[in-house]
Amino acid sequence: MKISAWNVNSLKVRLPQVLDWLAAQQPDVLCLQETKLTDAQFPVEALRALGYHALFHGQPSYNGVAILSRATPVDPLCGWPDGDDSQARLCAASVGPLRVVNVYVPNGQSVASDKYAYKLAWLARLRAFLADELLRHPRLALLGDFNIAPTDMDVYDPGAWGEEVLCSPAERAALAGIHELGFHDSFRHLYPEARAWSWWDYRAAMFRRDLGLRIDLILVSSALLPVLGAAGIDREARRAERPSDHAPIWLDLGDLP
Repeated sequence: MKISAWNVNSLKVRLPQVLDWLAAQQPDVLCLQETKLTDAQFPVEALRALGYHALFHGQPSYNGVAILSRATPVDPLCGWPDGDDSQARLCAASVGPLRVVNVYVPNGQSVASDKYAYKLAWLARLRAFLADELLRHPRLALLGDFNIAPTDMDVYDPGAWGEEVLCSPAERAALAGIHELGFHDSFRHLYPEARAWSWWDYRAAMFRRDLGLRIDLILVSSALLPVLGAAGIDREARRAERPSDHAPIWLDLGDLP
């Protein structure tokens, strides 16, 4: 089973790239973030033609998440369970034996901003939600754009970033709180010494200079650790014409009973 995630930074713009990537890589699951489409605009038929079901939760111009899967998604959830959901940043579904939660964590803008406080509150809410999900779904994968570099190893120049947004202690502590529930960073678990990035700013030729951060993550519950295979970041997708500023990430899982 191959699962993947990609912040596409507008599915309308990047749809041909997504379709090409699906055809070439054939993941069982692809979680998209920042689709920036209303539900009425979502390209259901184009994806169905490639053999993918689509669960999507969108809004105009901003945010938006989707789970694309070969198997029919079961027990779907779009937004928070209590229905209080002004921003389309979360969706979940069971795909075969796996529970998949797709998140687009708020950026936070700057540590002094109201958006940073919103980010920390959102992460606390996510932790509470995941604690409940784990009780019902021990085999759970949490994928998406976390807008947090977990450690200095995930930043091209930790000194330059310091304790700014994406790298601040409070954000990293919130992410650590999710790990404490029983989640593991699959990429770091498999490659403890690797320095690799999933996001490069469009400005200052950051991709060409390979100056990036690893902020797109696949976290897995402890029950999935025995079946972890390879994981990776598809830098080639970032080389496309008019690319997203993020690259797709992926993880191979063994056969799940």
